[in-house]
Amino acid sequence: MKNNRIRRRVYELLSKVVTTGHAPVPGQRELHFVFFHKPDRFLESDDRSGRLGSVRLEKTTLKGDESMKQVAVGTGVYEDISCGLALKSIGYKSVAIDGLPFDNYKGIVPNLGGRVLANASQGDMQYETGLYVCGWLKRGPTGIIATNLYCAEETIACISDDINKGVLSFKSIKPGRKGLLELLDSRNTRVVPFDAWEKIDLEEKRLGNLKNKPREKLATWEELLKIPGE
Repeated sequence: MKNNRIRRRVYELLSKVVTTGHAPVPGQRELHFVFFHKPDRFLESDDRSGRLGSVRLEKTTLKGDESMKQVAVGTGVYEDISCGLALKSIGYKSVAIDGLPFDNYKGIVPNLGGRVLANASQGDMQYETGLYVCGWLKRGPTGIIATNLYCAEETIACISDDINKGVLSFKSIKPGRKGLLELLDSRNTRVVPFDAWEKIDLEEKRLGNLKNKPREKLATWEELLKIPGE
């Protein structure tokens, strides 16, 4: 826990909720965390009206030898919780990219620490030299915003290690940023530079201020691309 700032931060936030709890207020809504359960299915109400009646959860347990790299797996034991409203907030499942190995079940590019595996489905631990992956394409739609930091650091560490071991060679000079811009231009792809993003950021905050909110998101490409040109 001490060496993992992401987990430490989550622990601190949850602990704060517990230690600074207030006395229940009649009629006030409460939030309860339920750990070691994963959604299995939604169940219809008893009156068969087509309305949601409850959600079935499967109890889970941690598997794995390393405490910080364990994963939750189902136990086959289920529990139903009555509810009348369900909100989906589970991210999205990645799709395959041409030329890359892909695990359709997990929705990720097979990898080990960020190094792309040639064919993990057959237990092949051969790496695709010079090919790395990060983010949800690496681990699936899981974690919090800070998880991306650890995820990126892990992949970068693999790249650095491969450079030091001579796995990656730099015999030819890469075109870099200039080459990328030329490629995007050849494809007629509009680029939004950082100063344009700053205009978008300011506009979202301005719109949010009118509604007493931190920001009001611009939800369409047309709105987003219009602001930088104004």
